[in-house]
Amino acid sequence: MTTVTLPTVSPPPGRYAVAPGRSFAELTAYYGPLATLRRRVTLTGASLTVPESESESESASVSEAMSQAAGARPVFRFDLAGTMKASLLSEHVEPLADGRHLQLMADLDVRGVAFPVLLRLRVVRCVEGRLLVVGSARLPYRLLRRATGFRLPWSRPATRLRLLLAAEFA
Repeated sequence: MTTVTLPTVSPPPGRYAVAPGRSFAELTAYYGPLATLRRRVTLTGASLTVPESESESESASVSEAMSQAAGARPVFRFDLAGTMKASLLSEHVEPLADGRHLQLMADLDVRGVAFPVLLRLRVVRCVEGRLLVVGSARLPYRLLRRATGFRLPWSRPATRLRLLLAAEFA
């Protein structure tokens, strides 16, 4: 059995974007255990801003780079179109214990209303200047509908939604 470890190189400070065709977003509606709707959502833009840190080290891991001082945290932004016209902005990134997962506390902006979201990302690959992440967020449909006015078709009942994101920042 082979173990996969992350490279110890973090993306250097700067602003990274996702190239066209290098991202994926999907919205799935669940009613109990059944999926009632699965739609691909167009990711019109995604960016990652890694700020300059006061103490740069060559062997910093992804989790160490993401857990810098409060004022110098990375910022993730995902812009969605299609079924869900929204933007997801996270300014609070917390690495999890294993160093291969990140937890983003973000705001999902739907029609000008910010809805809090917990997005968990798995770092698939991190090499110099590139970061490939895959993650998902669970959204309670009833609360989202009440807060933002976002509605699914009446023929598609739902109790919760799952937003799946995959992006390669370069």
